Amino acid sequence: MADALRPNDPSCPLCEAARITPWFHEDDICWIAECEICATPMVVWRAHGTEPATDERDHMMRHLADVAGAELGDHWVDGNMRNIPDHFHAHARPAGGFFGPRSKLA
Repeated sequence: MADALRPNDPSCPLCEAARITPWFHEDDICWIAECEICATPMVVWRAHGTEPATDERDHMMRHLADVAGAELGDHWVDGNMRNIPDHFHAHARPAGGFFGPRSKLA
């Protein structure tokens, strides 16, 4: 089954999309919020899966770049899905760093 056709997984925290940190963007394809662990902008695909179509991935990366530019300035995109490997998401990291300016770990 193509990822775009997968239903959301009720046990997945990214499918839940709880508003526990500030949100910067949302639309039918994705949402972008501050990651509760690293305090950086994180884009999350609304579909549960790991392989968005190219046009959806491009859409998400454009919005993440806009938000990260405003929130972090110079940044890089970390596409390693460490803690939730079965749901596509990516973090914008500050240039030369890993954690955001509001992180307790920074």
